[in-house]
Amino acid sequence: MKMNASKYNTDTQRMPVSQDTARSIVTGVLLSRGCPKDITTEVVEHLIDSDLSGVESHGIWRILQYADYYDSGYLNAEARPSIRQNAAGAWLVDGHGGIGIPAISMATRDVVERALSNGLAAIALQHVGHTGRLGAFAEYAANRGCLAIIIGGGGRENWRLVAPYGGRKALMSTNPYAIGIPAGARGPVIVDFATSAAAAGWVYGARIAGATLPDGVLIDSDGNPSNDPQAYFDGGAIVTAGGAKGYALSVAAEMIAEAMLGPATTECNWLLLALNCNLYQEPSRLQGIAEEILQEFRSCPPAPGFEKVEIPGEREADARKRNRDQPIQLPMATWEKIVELAQTSSVSIDR
Repeated sequence: MKMNASKYNTDTQRMPVSQDTARSIVTGVLLSRGCPKDITTEVVEHLIDSDLSGVESHGIWRILQYADYYDSGYLNAEARPSIRQNAAGAWLVDGHGGIGIPAISMATRDVVERALSNGLAAIALQHVGHTGRLGAFAEYAANRGCLAIIIGGGGRENWRLVAPYGGRKALMSTNPYAIGIPAGARGPVIVDFATSAAAAGWVYGARIAGATLPDGVLIDSDGNPSNDPQAYFDGGAIVTAGGAKGYALSVAAEMIAEAMLGPATTECNWLLLALNCNLYQEPSRLQGIAEEILQEFRSCPPAPGFEKVEIPGEREADARKRNRDQPIQLPMATWEKIVELAQTSSVSIDR
């Protein structure tokens, strides 16, 4: 069974890997690099949840990247995030050059608690590596009754991935956004997107998997459209999502994350905002109004080529329910590289 919609070509050969096997391998690889046990557990569960949610670009294949980051010294395996206030009273989480998943989790929990107490709160996140699937953190905030907005950017020196609209050279990061808000009977509305036509994880993952990508994602070094992920690594670029609109959002993210928060180190800087929705609407009334709106959208007749109209976040929530007890369907080539990594890391593979 396929986990969910994938950007890889449909004939990509796949291998079912049990969740326990995936958990054991990724845990072993991280521990072998010196990651603390609690941080390892948090990262592993996040990656598995991403696969179960159908977000393959942020799933367990990322262990291949993470191991390389630790081996090269790009990430600090022993780092723990910490939280502080600056001289002006603003709150910040410092990841100290470590993996970003526990750091953004810390930032999300803090900003939500302060928003629930004070109505509105903000926090910045700096000096972190990859922060995983943003939708998971937006969903946490929404389930606590907050509107959450997460914006990331900067780090262009290390992550020149995306060509500005009208250009053909990779100059920008993917500058992602996530928004979460309590909504109808089926849970919160979760918006999670890169300002590029695809998250970088799809491009890197496709090369590992030996897969091609859909039209409208990549250009080669001459600016011509390409479906081959290798075109990116040969001097091409990811294009912006929605043309000029994605580019405009990306520029805004750069202004927020780097011009305002300061030069990014490691990967990106992040700004998280949370608003207590109870300031404006009692929860049951918000849910009732939201459900009326969303049900009208769901009932819209589908256009040719579509089965139904979906609500942002519901596809991932449905996938998690559907895949709760299912193996993870990894591209065969990706699985082989994970097995190789496990072997070179002296991690046993329990199939």
